[in-house]
Amino acid sequence: MPILSEEPSVFPADLLQEPSNTSEQGISDSERLWWVIYTKSRQEKALARDLLAKQVSFYLPQVKKDLLIRRRPFRTLVPVFPGYLFLFGSSDERVESLRTNRISRILPVIEQGELQRNLRQLADLIAVGAPLSVEQRLCAGRKARIRNGPLAGFEGTIIQRRGTDRLLIAVNFLQQGVSIEINDFLVEPVWPSRTDPDGTRARA
Repeated sequence: MPILSEEPSVFPADLLQEPSNTSEQGISDSERLWWVIYTKSRQEKALARDLLAKQVSFYLPQVKKDLLIRRRPFRTLVPVFPGYLFLFGSSDERVESLRTNRISRILPVIEQGELQRNLRQLADLIAVGAPLSVEQRLCAGRKARIRNGPLAGFEGTIIQRRGTDRLLIAVNFLQQGVSIEINDFLVEPVWPSRTDPDGTRARA
């Protein structure tokens, strides 16, 4: 099956790892923040190319998808969250991104550390080839942890879909997440911590 050329997904390559003190442009990481970019229609990949050309840090999570173009099958990469891209930059870099004319609006991120952890976890799932499908709304359910296999240690929420148990890895602030289809014997429940009436954690 022909494979369409890959689009840039992340810049720099180590963006989702532990932060360094300064970037290649000499900007301290303390001056940079994560921003959620809501793009104009079908502009995610074009924006990623523009940001790469401007050397502005970004992450555009993508997964493989088979398409039929003029009756010929092709495999390409599509955004996990259509319409969204994650930018890590200073105020000046945020303004520079707006000059691409591909952005509808920019959303601030309150929990910076939590977002980076969620994005790193998502990137790990994509890297191991986990079968991901996008969930447009988070579902309530039991917290669970994968205990075996290459995804051991990942946590999420179990949801029921068409009779199949799925583990949902949630990116909460977008009200979207990624679900992994997995056998139920590979997961274990995560029990909430018990607390005493005074608010301290009870002993097991």
